[in-house]
Amino acid sequence: MWRHIVSNFLTVMVVVLVALAGLTAWAKKQYDGPGPLGEAICLRVESGAKFKDVSEELRAKGAISSAYIFRVGASYAEKSDKLKIGSYLIEPGSSMTGIVDEITAGGPSSCGSELNFRIGVTAQQMILRELDPATGVYVEKAKFDPKAESAPEGFAEAAGQPDVRLRVTLAEGATSWQVVEALKSADFMAGEVKAIPAEGSLSPDSYDITRGEDRNQLISEMVERQAADLDAAWATRAEGLPFKTKEEALVMASLVEKETGVAEERAKVASVFVNRLEQGMKLQTDPAVIYGVTKGVGVLGRGLRQSELRKDTPYNTYARAGLPPGPICNPGDAAIEAALHPDSTKYLFFVADGSGGHAFSETLEEHNANVAKWRALETQQQNGAGN
Repeated sequence: MWRHIVSNFLTVMVVVLVALAGLTAWAKKQYDGPGPLGEAICLRVESGAKFKDVSEELRAKGAISSAYIFRVGASYAEKSDKLKIGSYLIEPGSSMTGIVDEITAGGPSSCGSELNFRIGVTAQQMILRELDPATGVYVEKAKFDPKAESAPEGFAEAAGQPDVRLRVTLAEGATSWQVVEALKSADFMAGEVKAIPAEGSLSPDSYDITRGEDRNQLISEMVERQAADLDAAWATRAEGLPFKTKEEALVMASLVEKETGVAEERAKVASVFVNRLEQGMKLQTDPAVIYGVTKGVGVLGRGLRQSELRKDTPYNTYARAGLPPGPICNPGDAAIEAALHPDSTKYLFFVADGSGGHAFSETLEEHNANVAKWRALETQQQNGAGN
């Protein structure tokens, strides 16, 4: 009789263990496998949020099949106490393990609101945007120039939320003085920049920022990226270029950057400067002369005077042959690439063509004809504006 009871007990235990193993395997599959979410959502984790509340919100939004399995899995992975404040983009089909990793890793928010401080050549802009998770497109909510305008109503409160992603975006062609002056308006940053970085040493790019980050830390990152971009382009540079150092290449890149904003023209503009250097011709580039007048401080805001074009200064490329003594702005990586990989052309001249681009020519006769066309177009535009 006892033998029969023991046998039945063991049988039941085996069945229970098998069932538990099956249940565990099923739960693990639920935790590690693709989730039920059909359309991306934005999950906001606020200060003081509990893991239980987050799991229930995820289940209610259809991102996970079981809040209990989600919490048990996170606890087993020792991550249930590592919840980080932020706004997180949860992609369709995200697994529970992937979501746990996302909301406990920290770092910049991947959705919700973004404050982007854009530093341009002539102005700065604070832009508050919000990501539409369904389309993956940021929708602009507010924008203003902190140097010239007051913040719109409610802007400070919205931009001051702890989960707002902060960015600084530096446009190509700004001078180092302009960058430092603009950063003074980034009130979400700290620290005083004591010295203007070397001209050309800052990489135009977009940078993720933490609230209260030191401005000097951001500048150091800009310098490191620019040096890396220059090193990479220099390592594969074209043969026979008429400049021998990376520093001279950076000067050339800055001239290209200021002469054209048309991406397809950069290597062509670089070829004109290369051809002129090889033939001993003066570069005759206005942006260099302007830099000699302003020293990179502010914007000239007017045309060059004949006296300025005649004055013999280190940056007057009408008066002196060769490259100017230093960069005239902070060029982007595309301008650096163009300077070190110019097109192979016979062009020696270019002038604006009225479309935002330039007309290129090999001879002075062709160039004079293009200049005449441009001046006629200028006159036509001026007369039209006056009517």
